Amino acid sequence: MNLNHLNLTVTDVQETQSFLEKYFGMKNGGGNKNIGFLTDENGMVLTLMSMKMGHDAELKYPNLFHIGFIQTSEAAVNEINQRLKDDGFDVPPPSKQHGSWTFYFDAPGGFTIEVMA
Repeated sequence: MNLNHLNLTVTDVQETQSFLEKYFGMKNGGGNKNIGFLTDENGMVLTLMSMKMGHDAELKYPNLFHIGFIQTSEAAVNEINQRLKDDGFDVPPPSKQHGSWTFYFDAPGGFTIEVMA
């Protein structure tokens, strides 16, 4: 059995979609300002839905909620970290956590991303 799709509510669909394409290689599957679709190399679909569609006044995920992007090596984690820093994102340096080389950061859209190897 494979995970088919995941829906994230985000503050800005188009900004989040562009961010995930640029830094994590996700492929744009179309959409508009209220809903967007991305796919990964395994065919999993990530749906981005505007918080305005749910009429939510505030976007708030639970404290430990995050999505993760596994990398092939510590060097790949370091490279993404540096690209984000170079582009002005506030990201902590990677460190050894729970047996992985990893870092967490707040992504455009209002959720947390973990990058790990």
